[in-house]
This record gives sequence, structure tokens and C-alpha cells, in this order.
Amino acid sequence: MSKKLTVAVVGATGAVGREMLKTLHDRKFPATEVRAFASARSAGNKVPFGEDELTVAELTEKSFEGIDLAIFSAGGATSTKFSPFAAHAGCVVVDNSAAWRMDDRCPLVVPEVNPHALGKHNGIIANPNCSTIQMLVALKPLHDAARIKRIVVTTFQAVSGAGQKGVNELEKQVRDLFNAREIETKAFPYQIAFNVIPRIDVFMENDYTKEEMKMVNETVKIFEDPSVRVTATCARVPVFYSHSESVNIETEKKLSAKDARVILSQAPGVKVIDNPRADLYPLALDATGCDETFVGRIREDESIENGLNMWIVADNVRKGAALNAVQIGEELLRRDLIRVTDKNVFMK
Repeated sequence: MSKKLTVAVVGATGAVGREMLKTLHDRKFPATEVRAFASARSAGNKVPFGEDELTVAELTEKSFEGIDLAIFSAGGATSTKFSPFAAHAGCVVVDNSAAWRMDDRCPLVVPEVNPHALGKHNGIIANPNCSTIQMLVALKPLHDAARIKRIVVTTFQAVSGAGQKGVNELEKQVRDLFNAREIETKAFPYQIAFNVIPRIDVFMENDYTKEEMKMVNETVKIFEDPSVRVTATCARVPVFYSHSESVNIETEKKLSAKDARVILSQAPGVKVIDNPRADLYPLALDATGCDETFVGRIREDESIENGLNMWIVADNVRKGAALNAVQIGEELLRRDLIRVTDKNVFMK
């Protein structure tokens, strides 16, 4: 790789794409040039990059010549179509959609958890689901210390997880309710204002939702341990930003709540807020706009011998998407893994 580094953000006009550009700038990612791409209807628009603006170019199959790293936030269909062309052009792709997560050719990476997996990339690296990311940032240190056997997780996911349309719908429904207007539901199957919807994404044949099975399957792949059992319930709540999770784990070795607090307080990317006597625990409002994954309500599960309960909160747009992708890029640079591959397995 040359000393000059050209980075592209694909899907730059969306909420996550804009956050990716902001994160690249805020973290002073060492790019000589940053380019912004989106669909033809967005071409020519301006997007902020620090104090400057970038002109959005139309994404085509030939967009990736001369680009070293491309961060995708444009949906699964776009990534499926264009990521192979990027990789074939010698560009390393970090993709935020679900398109490549369970593909055996693609590492699924949380930099605090499994950065070693980047060494096996073939040009495309998958960014995990937002809920999986924050859960595993907190659980990996505990897994290393006591080996987790089983995870039971219930998520309380912000409307921004459905994109800007989710944020707009919650805002509009609240206004309409207070003004005695009729409620419209488009982004979600039911009214989300002042409500909880226990379904995210479509139902599968096993009656779990696709979102829930993402957490199950991605955890096993990232931990590289098929013996870890995971069950999930994912709910949408009327919060704009930051997902919250109630997590219960069963470990092979005994791990006290005190020991877990010490381990997590020293873990990368984790901030412990856990003082019941002072009524302190992580809140979605606290996490919004922050890089850290917050953990609190750490206590022993008195119903089993080796169990712990905890509450995990993180900004789903930042750590759950943009930040994790940029951190992958930073880790690729540290490991000198941004390079033209000798062969590309994604192109026939």
C-alpha cells in the first residue's frame, strides 16, 4: 500500500453514512482523500466533512479505481452488487449491511473482540449487527475469564435502528398524538409512540425474528465457539438513539459480580456505571453520541450457580455502526492489511 490513502463512504447521504464521515474526521483517520458516493438521485448533493463539504458522486461499478478503503452503509442489495467490484479493484470493503456477515469468506469483526480475524480477509469485511456489537464488547472479557456457556438477551432498540424514517415516524406520531391527529404507521407495523413492539425484522420459520437470529448466529461466528448457546428477544422502543439490552449469562467458572465489575472496568471500549445505592446505571440518553459501551446493573443470578445479569447500552448509530466500521479501518492500517489482494474470490 502506498503512503497515500484514499477512503470512500458509500451511502454517504444516509444517517449512518453521515455519521461515518463525521467519525472519520473526528478520529483523524489518516486519509489523504475522502470521497462520498450514493445513488444517482443523490449525486451532486453536498455532505459535511468537518468544516468542509464533499460532493456526492454516483456509485457505479467503476467507482473504486484508486480507492484503498471503502466503508459501505447503503443496504444489502447495494453491497451485494457493488462490494465485489470494489474488492476486485483492490479496494478493501468494510460493509455495514447484513449481506456478508455469515459468508465464510468474510470476517465478521468487532475490533475489541476479534481483530485477529482481519488477517483472513479476501477484500470484504462485515460489520456486525448493532445489537451484537455492543453485547459482545461487554461479554468478551467475561468469556475470556470464565467461559460463557449460555446467553439470554432482551433488547430495547431505538427507532434510529430503522434509519431516519424511524426517527421521523416517532417524532411525527408524538406530535400528532398531542394535537389529536390520526396516527400513521409506515416505518413500523404498529404505533411506536408510547408503545413497545416485540418484533424487529421479519419472522422466521422458528418464530424468532431475523434480528434475533442475527444475534444468535453472529455471536457464535465472532466468538468462534459453536458451543455458546444464545437466545434473543428483540423489541423496538420509543427512544430515538441508543439500544439497551438486558443480558443474562451462564458461565463455566464462577464469576462474582465484583469480579465482573473489575474485569469490565479494565476492558477496552467499556465504561462501567454501576452503583445501585446512588441510583446509577447506564441510560440511553447517557450513551447517545458516545463511543463507549456502557454496562451496569451487574449482579449475580441467584437462580443458577454460575450466572450474571447486566444492563448494556450503546449508541447504535455510532458504536453500533459508524464507529465500529472506522475502528476496523484503523485496525487494518495497524496490521498493514489494506492492500491489493492477489486473488479475489468474489468475482467470477
